[in-house]
Amino acid sequence: MIIKNNELQKFKATKSNLYLLYGENRGFKNQFIYENLTSNFKNNVFKYDESEIFSDYNNFISSILNKSFFEDKKLYIISNTSDKILKLVEDFISSNVDDVTMVFIASILDKRSKLRYFFEKEKNTICIPFYSDQNKTLSFLATNYFKEKKISISQEVINFLVERCQGDRSNLNNEMNKIYNYAYKNGKISYEEVFKITNLAENYSINELIDNCLAKNQKRISAIINQNNFSDDDCILILRTMLNKSKRIFKIKKELNIDNNVDKAISTYKPPIFWKDKEIVKTQLMNWSAYDIENLIYKINDIEYLVKNNTMNTLNIVSDFIFGISNKTNN
Repeated sequence: MIIKNNELQKFKATKSNLYLLYGENRGFKNQFIYENLTSNFKNNVFKYDESEIFSDYNNFISSILNKSFFEDKKLYIISNTSDKILKLVEDFISSNVDDVTMVFIASILDKRSKLRYFFEKEKNTICIPFYSDQNKTLSFLATNYFKEKKISISQEVINFLVERCQGDRSNLNNEMNKIYNYAYKNGKISYEEVFKITNLAENYSINELIDNCLAKNQKRISAIINQNNFSDDDCILILRTMLNKSKRIFKIKKELNIDNNVDKAISTYKPPIFWKDKEIVKTQLMNWSAYDIENLIYKINDIEYLVKNNTMNTLNIVSDFIFGISNKTNN
């Protein structure tokens, strides 16, 4: 059974002990688990990674199936799941265990995923996709948070936070908590202070890398890569940043089909593009047709899937992809 994340009010009316939560919005998934599941299981919440389960599968399944009269109901949360976990799901269903609830957490799953198909079609399982938050949603969350905390903060700073948190409310929550801890005594904070105290400043090199990649500035791309020791862990953030900025170009390109005024399209784009970024956005718009940028968006998703399945070679895959984009002839 599918429940969309904008229909979560339906969740309380359902009865199941098997859940699949998938999608890129890690923060929303964590929030959902905290608000709807963990509070019902007291201290009997157990967290595993899929790899841990299959390192000793027989022992794990035995621990679940062996019911104890001295234990309350238990919740198992299993992260980084793939189609491989279907074996556990099928064994669990066939055992008819009623005092255990299992939550499987996965990243992006396409329609070919056997795990996703199973949870969507079975009547007694719940499947919930968690897509990236819209900037409007994140801006609303940030505005309410600072209003409740009585922190005076400009809309410019909120836009800055929203733009940089990559559509994931967990990133936004982390940075808002830092701002509150810094500013709660004075009750206000400036743009410069926010830039200094948040991790967003550390990601500046990634934003600069992607901006120059989409502007097809090969010389600057080489300099950024040589000056920074990007790790394998940075690769997903690099791809997510590229995806968000590519989507921005695509949306502005569609707007230009209606009114061929570049300055107006950039100025009226929501969330606002900061003045210091406007010139490079203009260059990016010149370098990409709507058709090519749309194809790039699909390609980024393919590369992310490839990266997640080639954990030993991720940095090379992403670097080759970036240089390949910058080598393409301007449109």
